[in-house]
Amino acid sequence: MKIILQNFKTGETELAESPCPQVRPGHLLIRTRASLVSAGTERMLLEFSQANLFEKARLQPDKVRQVWSKVRTDGLLPTLDAVRTKLDQPLPLGYCNAGVVLEVGAGVDGFAPGDRVVSNGYHAEVVCVPKNLCVSIPSSVSDEASAFTVVGAIALQGIRLLQPTLGESIAVIGLGLIGLMTIQLLCAHGCRVLGVDFVPDRLRLAHAFGAEVVDLSEAEKPVPAALDFSQGRGVDGVVITASTTSSAPVHHAAQMCRKRGRIVLVGVTGLALSRADFYKKELTFQVSCSYGPGRYDPQYEEAGQDYPVGFVRWTAQRNFQAVLDILAAKRLDVAPLVSHRVAFDEAPQAYAVMASHTPHLGIILQYPQPQDVSDAAIRQQTVSLLPHRRASRSASPQEPILGVIGAGNHTLHELLPAFTAVGVRCKTIASSGGISGFHAGRKFGFEDATTDVSSILTDPSVTTVVIATRHDSHATLACQALEMGKHVFVEKPLALTPEELERIVKTYAEVSVQSPSPLLMVGFNRRFAPHVTKMKQLLDRMPQPKSFIMTVNAGEVPPDHWTQDPQIGGGRIIGEGCHFIDLLRFLVGQTIEQAHVMGLGPMAGDVVRHDKVTYTLTFADGSCGTIHYLANGHKTFPKERLEVFCAGCVLQLNNFRQLWGYGWPGFRSMRLWRQDKGHRAAVAAFLQAIREAGSSPIPFDELVEVTQVSFAAANAAKRKSPKELSP
Repeated sequence: MKIILQNFKTGETELAESPCPQVRPGHLLIRTRASLVSAGTERMLLEFSQANLFEKARLQPDKVRQVWSKVRTDGLLPTLDAVRTKLDQPLPLGYCNAGVVLEVGAGVDGFAPGDRVVSNGYHAEVVCVPKNLCVSIPSSVSDEASAFTVVGAIALQGIRLLQPTLGESIAVIGLGLIGLMTIQLLCAHGCRVLGVDFVPDRLRLAHAFGAEVVDLSEAEKPVPAALDFSQGRGVDGVVITASTTSSAPVHHAAQMCRKRGRIVLVGVTGLALSRADFYKKELTFQVSCSYGPGRYDPQYEEAGQDYPVGFVRWTAQRNFQAVLDILAAKRLDVAPLVSHRVAFDEAPQAYAVMASHTPHLGIILQYPQPQDVSDAAIRQQTVSLLPHRRASRSASPQEPILGVIGAGNHTLHELLPAFTAVGVRCKTIASSGGISGFHAGRKFGFEDATTDVSSILTDPSVTTVVIATRHDSHATLACQALEMGKHVFVEKPLALTPEELERIVKTYAEVSVQSPSPLLMVGFNRRFAPHVTKMKQLLDRMPQPKSFIMTVNAGEVPPDHWTQDPQIGGGRIIGEGCHFIDLLRFLVGQTIEQAHVMGLGPMAGDVVRHDKVTYTLTFADGSCGTIHYLANGHKTFPKERLEVFCAGCVLQLNNFRQLWGYGWPGFRSMRLWRQDKGHRAAVAAFLQAIREAGSSPIPFDELVEVTQVSFAAANAAKRKSPKELSP
């Protein structure tokens, strides 16, 4: 299928051929018939992507502060790599989609294949959208008109926050698509409306819709005009739908308002507010969030949990429905808002129109119909990226041929650079939505990109599978790949539950009798870091028990992030804390006998407590290690520090950049130009083991042991009192 992508690094707007997404539980798979280009939001993204690096930084000061913070903790080179990787990831454009349901995911009621629906789907021939962001289209509303639904819902949500009453005078500043729809909805609500803009054509439309207007291009003053419009009282409210970096719209809105007037910001403006503007009049100011309640709430959007209508009358979905009802009743006219119609195959022309500053409003993208392109043709789940490599490349039986499942940030930033650096044939990469896999596959030289995971598992030419998906799928995918006789590199954690781990142990035992047997490796990269390798060499010379203090300044992760979900991410101890259990297990070289865990007590406002824990491990040789895994530190403090005390000597590793020896015979320090957490060395060791038919770089029993200890630590951290546990 085809999709429009925006590259923030190059500024290029591309119509790309991407694998078709698979329908997911709680979602609808929709074939698009028409979509609307948002002249405001998408133009801003286009201008941002085409700006130089300095201008990008100026437009996003918050991001710049994050970058400087990362430079101080991780160093310049890793930070630059992270910034380049982030900018290089293409963004799918669009959020105003009208189409026909192709397939209904599990758990979805009220929709069926063949239904016409609107959604916030991308500009793509096929989109997969959560059910709570989809609404059926009335038969009397055309595809083109229904494509305005989402933009109309943004306007409607701003009006709901303003709470206008019949007969009130309301000013609308900025008469783009949202502004003009806001005027129509306010007029339908029985309000007197004043439109403010500097584009004559838009002012004429606003006047035709029933508003009085202020033409800024003719040097008309908005504040005196508003006072005159409101018979000297000041307007009752202002909706700002402009898109500008200037704070002037907010300043003018405050001056226009009567005492205790209301201002709602729907668009984007500068927010250098003047206290004097608001103080004497006791004005209220509110920013409207998108289409309504539920937007950006993972439980509403992804989990499909609706808000009870008795408590939240207007959600995002119900706002969609309200706009469609108004369109069906002919009280909202969007036909005059269409300035251009562009065939989807020529979609980049639509963005050229915006970039050239040609007068435009609503740009409708028209998609191929089934008689032109069949459903089967656009639902191809695998796209060939480098077909010539498939025909020309051959490999020895021991040569790894890679299939990668998952294309998130970690895969792009760490895993794929590590695998390609050691020269491996990259066959197929899979991602659930198709876009990230397509981008990663093209960037790192894969032959195919797909959304069909089974195609990797069943492909006889793929000998090695990399699993970098969300944590809840690791165990299942690892077992399936092992059962197919493939080598497996699975990102941590290996499993989320004892039952999953038991299945892995059983599967591994069954496939280990094969000759050659497949290897299983978990991405515990820190034990392969150059500083850690040096520490291991030094510590192995000392037969005495050792004491370890590992401090992890993990940083806060929102409670609704998927890693905090016990069913999906397993929580942070299982999902990330296992790294540090493995690191100490490696350095000691002895089995873990007990884990003693203590977490912080209850604190007001602290929703998540189990990511602020201390757990102490005791080892068979008498060594002990304390791991402070803390999410309540400051981000400018280094993320990871390890101290080792042994035989009157001390080793201190600071954030995988500097290693210091105190009193250590023959060793004082080891520094690197850049942070190295061992990702490339871990991958290289894994591939070398495959090529030489050797054993896995991390023994399987250690993988099981570390996973069991992480389960024990996570379970104990959820209790109020510390517990003694055996793995």
